[in-house]
Amino acid sequence: MRNILLRLAYDGTNYHGFQRQPAIHGRTIQGELERVWKKLFAEEIKIITAGRTDTGVHAAGQVVNFFTKARIPYNKIPKAMNSILPDDIRILEAQVVSEEFNARKNAKWKRYDYRIDNSPIPDVFSRLYALHEPLPLNIENMQKAASYMEGRHDFRAFAAAGSSARSFVRTLYRCKVSQQNKQILVTCIGDGFLYNMVRIIAGTLIYVGKGKIQPEEIPEIIKSKDRVRAGITAAAKGLTLTYVSYDDSEPADIFPDTL
Repeated sequence: MRNILLRLAYDGTNYHGFQRQPAIHGRTIQGELERVWKKLFAEEIKIITAGRTDTGVHAAGQVVNFFTKARIPYNKIPKAMNSILPDDIRILEAQVVSEEFNARKNAKWKRYDYRIDNSPIPDVFSRLYALHEPLPLNIENMQKAASYMEGRHDFRAFAAAGSSARSFVRTLYRCKVSQQNKQILVTCIGDGFLYNMVRIIAGTLIYVGKGKIQPEEIPEIIKSKDRVRAGITAAAKGLTLTYVSYDDSEPADIFPDTL
């Protein structure tokens, strides 16, 4: 049995999230990967993922692993799977890893990006990948608020209500807001994320941009652990899992823009 790692990208628009679901709920990324593998090699596999993205969430650098008896050379796996997978899912890379490797447990840090289209009229070409917010946003205030998010905190105020997480403490290494023309990018890099955490951070920063929340209120919101005090849960379509790291590299070594 070999343990295979795959890096993949997908457009989550037409999928009911990553995790396998009963067929009645619709297609999932995991379901498609396992279906294609079985079609190719008549073998059922169980995918382990670095992050179970929700319905409508995208990925540019998702990582999964699974055990297989198939003898195909690992470097031929992307071409074989891509020949059958839908056009909105692509295997970017395959590796053979140690038996102990686990895509979720061994992740050191992840990067998520949330895109906001801040133009008066929504951009046709980013409508599936960015939240449209027509009202002008105060970028400087959003950047200041984002800086308060960084560090190791109890992020209970930024987790979906009713979350069953054992611990709400996470380290956010980077929380940055940048702008190019009318596109605003919220970048979050951390050792782990709670359910809907990045989308709630993005929604909170949008509230800051609108003046509904002041940047200086962020530390108190974090301290309160009260979900009601944070902003909305921003729409799923604006979120992309960009990268998952498994070594001791610093985020800035891979993404200089996060300095």
